[in-house]
Amino acid sequence: MLKQSVFDQFRLTNLEKNLGVYGVHVYQEGEGEIELRFRADDRLQCWSTSKTFTSLGVGMCADEGRLTLDDTVLSFFPEFESKAAPGSEAITVKNLLQMQPGKDYPFFEETDETVMDTTDWAELFFAGTMTSTPGTKFYYANGGSYMLARIVEAVSGLTLRDYLMPRLFGPLKILNPWWNTDSRGHSLGGYGLQLKTSELAKLGRLLLQEGEWEGKQLVSPSYIQAMHTDTVEQNGHFPDPESNAGYGYQVWLNVEGGYRADGMYGQYSIVIPDKCAVITTTAHNELDQASIIRAVFTDIASRL
Repeated sequence: MLKQSVFDQFRLTNLEKNLGVYGVHVYQEGEGEIELRFRADDRLQCWSTSKTFTSLGVGMCADEGRLTLDDTVLSFFPEFESKAAPGSEAITVKNLLQMQPGKDYPFFEETDETVMDTTDWAELFFAGTMTSTPGTKFYYANGGSYMLARIVEAVSGLTLRDYLMPRLFGPLKILNPWWNTDSRGHSLGGYGLQLKTSELAKLGRLLLQEGEWEGKQLVSPSYIQAMHTDTVEQNGHFPDPESNAGYGYQVWLNVEGGYRADGMYGQYSIVIPDKCAVITTTAHNELDQASIIRAVFTDIASRL
């Protein structure tokens, strides 16, 4: 069984290098789970690890026959066809998953707060000028993840959060999670989910188990496999090597192997298949959050 001594070096590294880790959780098949806390165990903003939950929602919709990854995004929103910039009709669900929609903006081209407060964000997404051909250029942004959440809502009639309640959060015993919305009540998709460290760790464990949880298949193994094998290159979009190892369906590949859900300031659920393990952190590191990933591998994974 896992012992707290597995954290001995990581505890020192966190203090010596000021990693800013709040909590770290380790799960290993056959060995159980343990957690180390550096501050109170509160639900915290998970930032972009929210994107991986959104991807699972898309996978579930695909499993249920509500959509395919080759469907065009605009086909779900015919009401915005007249507002869409030329070329928008070619964007597919898969392009959104892999951050290659051809609209290279941090969120939307329109940034005026008054316009954003009074306009449907799906309209803003489609109205943005195409800057590249869909499927050809990686550009990390929140707009595509937001649209994935809107697609789940369009095909299910439920917000992403509510769609996932009986299908994901309920089975994982993540009770009443808070997921921020836009002014019209749509789940943000790309960020805004708030969870405890141990709750975020359940995401990584579900991925490690290829979508199975306590004897029930929540997401198809084929979709989970595609999430981290059907990948694109980031081509130096970010400077750190950990951000350039490859990108799948709203997950990042690790330099040391495996893949992860990845959120700003050090929110990670790192899946390490060759160790049959998941290591999850919540943190606030504004200077070098990838140093947490490296410490996880050198100080914890190496001891499993």
